[in-house]
Amino acid sequence: MELAEHVEAVRREGALFAAAARRSGLDADVPGCPDWDVRELVRHLASVHLWAAAYVSNRATEWRDHGPAELAEYWPELARFWPEDNDLVDWYLETNENLVREMTEAPPDHECLAFFPAANPVAPWARRQAHETAIHRFDAESPNRDTTTYGPAFAADGIDEILMEFAPRWGRPTQVANTMAVRTTDTKDAWHITMGPDTIETRRGDGDSDVTLTGTASNLFLAVWNRGKPPITVIGDPDLVATWKQNFQFVWD
Repeated sequence: MELAEHVEAVRREGALFAAAARRSGLDADVPGCPDWDVRELVRHLASVHLWAAAYVSNRATEWRDHGPAELAEYWPELARFWPEDNDLVDWYLETNENLVREMTEAPPDHECLAFFPAANPVAPWARRQAHETAIHRFDAESPNRDTTTYGPAFAADGIDEILMEFAPRWGRPTQVANTMAVRTTDTKDAWHITMGPDTIETRRGDGDSDVTLTGTASNLFLAVWNRGKPPITVIGDPDLVATWKQNFQFVWD
């Protein structure tokens, strides 16, 4: 997906997230985020948007702890921790709009620190924020069990991000080497993951595996993010799916 598509996804998924948060209510528990209610979920995503916008807007060249005080220097009107409940979702939408604007207005030769190497360093930020917002949209929908699906291409891109970028860097190694394949039935994408004691390796493409997960891109996106119980087909050792859930959980502070 292109940068503009990811930026548009941040806006689109943000609007859906806000609507879902209003429907569920701030006091509702979030099944996919233990110990969080929707209030904490909204606060978290707004903070993440401010954090990302700070790196993009200020051309940050090193990783820093952007706490409330520092964010308030960048965004004095937005960095309010925390608005009253009646204003919380509207405030989230303001942080979303601010992030979209910063990424949209960044020139082609923009320089800033990014998660992963890219010709345009804004692109990894847009991709990460798009899928962060999308998965939390599902979280906000979950209390009412009114969850909706994702477009196939967008969902496949989200699977690719977690399997190709995150798992090799931040997944926990396993004691015994095992393999897992992920195959989408609608976009015809495939990934092959080796979970071992020294490293986690992922490549695009098919291959023999100890367990294979098959389903639509939307359902597999939720599955690899350990969200809900999406209808997918599991062929092989089901215990390895549990291993994935235990070893590949990503928490953003």
